[in-house]
Amino acid sequence: MSTHSFADTRRTQRRVAMATLIGTTVEWYDYFIYATAAGLVFAQLFFEPAGPQIGLLLSFASVGISFLFRPLGAFLAGHYGDRIGRRAMLVLTLLLMGGCTTLIGLLPTYATAGVLAPVLLLILRILQGVSAGGEWGGAVLMAVEHAPADKRGRAGSFPQLGVPLGLLIASGVMALMTGVIAPGDAFLEWGWRIPFLLSVVLIGVGYFVRRAVEESPVFLEIAEMKQQPKVPIIELFRKHWRLVVLAALIFAGNNAAGYMATGGFIPSYATNPDGIVGLERTPVLLAMTFAAATWLIFTALAGGMADKYGRKRTYVIGFIAQALTVFPLFLLINTGQLWALFLALFLFTFGLGLTYGPQAAWYSEIFPASVRFSGVSISYAIGAIIGGAFAPTIAQALLQATGTSLAISGYLLLMTLIGLAAVIILKDRPGINLSVTNQAEQEVGATIFDKRTPAEGAASAKA
Repeated sequence: MSTHSFADTRRTQRRVAMATLIGTTVEWYDYFIYATAAGLVFAQLFFEPAGPQIGLLLSFASVGISFLFRPLGAFLAGHYGDRIGRRAMLVLTLLLMGGCTTLIGLLPTYATAGVLAPVLLLILRILQGVSAGGEWGGAVLMAVEHAPADKRGRAGSFPQLGVPLGLLIASGVMALMTGVIAPGDAFLEWGWRIPFLLSVVLIGVGYFVRRAVEESPVFLEIAEMKQQPKVPIIELFRKHWRLVVLAALIFAGNNAAGYMATGGFIPSYATNPDGIVGLERTPVLLAMTFAAATWLIFTALAGGMADKYGRKRTYVIGFIAQALTVFPLFLLINTGQLWALFLALFLFTFGLGLTYGPQAAWYSEIFPASVRFSGVSISYAIGAIIGGAFAPTIAQALLQATGTSLAISGYLLLMTLIGLAAVIILKDRPGINLSVTNQAEQEVGATIFDKRTPAEGAASAKA
């Protein structure tokens, strides 16, 4: 490769890294703004007639309902992403998510529009779920498929970083609103709307950046060789359903724990005036901003670890760390001390980062090129339903039923152990050629039980 072409390749990789990071950050800022508002004010604004306890459950359920529609977004984006390209799906999902977020900021509340208000809120939340289901697969494949084989862990961590970065910005904006711009009743009256309306600016930035990115080289190969399957999803589930299940369980183990924070439960739990903690909103939101920053750091660290030590080993360390912190998490928060909340979240985000950073590279390496977009997207969406969709609702229900946070920690430990078991079954495949020309090798050997040879994989690919 000439010096000029090498420089062009490096420039393209940097542009792709920034595009996936910025776009994913915008998407998840939108998502977390909703989750934070659901934990703080939506029970009063949209579900008030149900009363404070049931209203809070309904508010958290509205966070979770969007997860049920992530598979639809994953199916659609996976189908068209494997047939017409990764880049087009990235732009469409960004516009859909941002448009819905902006409209939520303009919605009437129950006091103004009655039952129409929560109905409209749920419709927009469902559309956000469709967008989120299609977003992740396209972003990670653009990042990983553009990267050198020995840097896929690091490259794949960039779209992963967009999640904690989106949470950091969302928590920071919410803290600014509750603590400075619209404290007290002003936040309930109008301040909550501003973070949603800010999405318009972020959409413009993300759209501009994503439009400038070149299509994935693997997809260009697929298109040139006319290797696109007619219905990628059918081929995926016919040949690789076990991989979908295992990948989904891995993400579920991370996501159930992650959504304790990102799904709004911990901010709600720590600020509930009738609970045992009773902290103020703004300090708790600042703690969530801190947690997002540490999650960001540990996710970036995990990307490098995945390249150096392997995806599987990094995951095992992360899930063990997560298992060791699910009980201290709430025991520290229950002290009612702000420093203890900061410490609890710091310890918790170490395991979260290590079980999130390597995900993009590992998912991309276990699925064959022809169904890769469908495989990573659908596994991610199903894992989100099993793990994160109703984690805040389950946590709230367990708390109300038992009166103790120990039940929540037990639930998180169970989900963590399920994720760890799935990690042990999958095989590490760092450096495998991701090109469609290597489909035979990609078809086999992704689990410890699959002893088939590439020749048998070639036969499977033709079947």
